[in-house]
Amino acid sequence: MTAPIDDVALRADILSEALPFMRRYAGKTIVVKYGGHAMGDAQLGAGFAHDIVLLKQIGIHPIVVHGGGPQIGQMLDRLKIQSSFVDGLRVTDQATVQVVEMVLSGSINKEIVALINAAGGLAIGLSGKDGELIRARKLTRTTRDPDSHIEQALDLGFVGEPIGINTRVLKLLENSDIIPVIAPIGTGDGGETFNINADTVAGAIAGALQAKRLLMLTDTAGVLDRDKAVMPEITVDEAREMIRSGTIYGGMIPKIETCLQAVEIGVEAAVILDGRQPHAILVELLSSEGAGTLIRRRRRG
Repeated sequence: MTAPIDDVALRADILSEALPFMRRYAGKTIVVKYGGHAMGDAQLGAGFAHDIVLLKQIGIHPIVVHGGGPQIGQMLDRLKIQSSFVDGLRVTDQATVQVVEMVLSGSINKEIVALINAAGGLAIGLSGKDGELIRARKLTRTTRDPDSHIEQALDLGFVGEPIGINTRVLKLLENSDIIPVIAPIGTGDGGETFNINADTVAGAIAGALQAKRLLMLTDTAGVLDRDKAVMPEITVDEAREMIRSGTIYGGMIPKIETCLQAVEIGVEAAVILDGRQPHAILVELLSSEGAGTLIRRRRRG
């Protein structure tokens, strides 16, 4: 059995060397994708909320984008609504999208808002429908028939991709004490509700705001090399080569691609880090050691 974490001492240790890093990020926007097992752990959730509040208090502007796949699955099971996946995306019919919106914009979003408020912050929950924050369109996917080799379109239902972010809404909040907590729901030109991958939404928001950092909290320590060691930093070109060579594979590929897209449209750097590590955000932003793997266009120097 592992010893309990001395949370106060750990946080104080991180902050003891934080001043130069505070100056680096003061007045800058940080977009945090919050998901994975960290969302289901009460201690980690409370620590996450305190860290987000601290960032706001020292003059950094955090924006939280959250997922909720397991919770959606549990609610669909409870309601006896069948669902399936294609390439990791939940096929979303009319009944399913109503449940997705209820869970993401409702219970999960408000739980995170309540955690941040309990930690001394002032959080407000939003979905992409609020203030037309996230405009979306239907996501299309194709598959190739193994016999005829003809590509066929797959109908994923109300699964969407962002085509526009209303940055005016977020910039208004940035100039206040409010911390936005965003559910990845978008709205179409015809008023349709779209279920959007939370990683994709986080990347789109970070890019639209030219954020200083996009932090992707995951269930892995970072990007691993062929020897399964965490790589502290990689460039965009190195990341693409690692995908081509198979060093980066499986579910990590879409996360890396989101990071690459964000960096290419103006985010200074993106970071894949382990949300299960206590105070991973503070370690990454406010200490010399960092956490996870930082991805930028090119190495400094």
